[in-house]
Amino acid sequence: MDLIRQFKAPKGKVIFQPGQDCPGFVLLSKGTIKVSLTGASGRDVVLYRVRPGEICLQTFSCLVNKHAYGAEGVAETDLEGELIPANQFNRRLKEDDAFRNRIMRSVAARFFDYQQLIEEVALTGFDARLAKVLLRLADDGGVVSATHTALASETASGRAYVSRRLSDFARRGLVQQLDHSVSILNKPELQRIAAESW
Repeated sequence: MDLIRQFKAPKGKVIFQPGQDCPGFVLLSKGTIKVSLTGASGRDVVLYRVRPGEICLQTFSCLVNKHAYGAEGVAETDLEGELIPANQFNRRLKEDDAFRNRIMRSVAARFFDYQQLIEEVALTGFDARLAKVLLRLADDGGVVSATHTALASETASGRAYVSRRLSDFARRGLVQQLDHSVSILNKPELQRIAAESW
């Protein structure tokens, strides 16, 4: 029987990618995995992030349905946790009530995240989406360490459009664009914009 083993990965490492078989189920104790999807056009969109106590819906689906990954997972920070081999995961899902309940609650929470993503893309104006992303990714000093390409992935849009809207935000005194980052200058106004819908 395969044994549960310790799992570690450095920031930036690709944890899984489309077409890859799933070796098992990762229970994170430290760090964040960013899960994204690349379309035929080459445009990326961030689907969700996996943090300690959360599950990766891609991994869950691969193990339960026995198919390969359809998205990419990258270590956004250094990672630590445990890897439960596929056969053990499926056995515990059938036999361990507490484990199964924990997984099912996490799956339900992840579907709620998907619902929010769909609502934001379909029912929220772009400026509100961009403002939300800037506020969410900002560090304690109000600096967002992300390129325009990365922000496009976070907002399910194109890089050129992100650049135009950031330039407009800068003209309005909301942000300052720096090399490979954005500094938030007017957080209250960004919060007001983030709360807007169509």
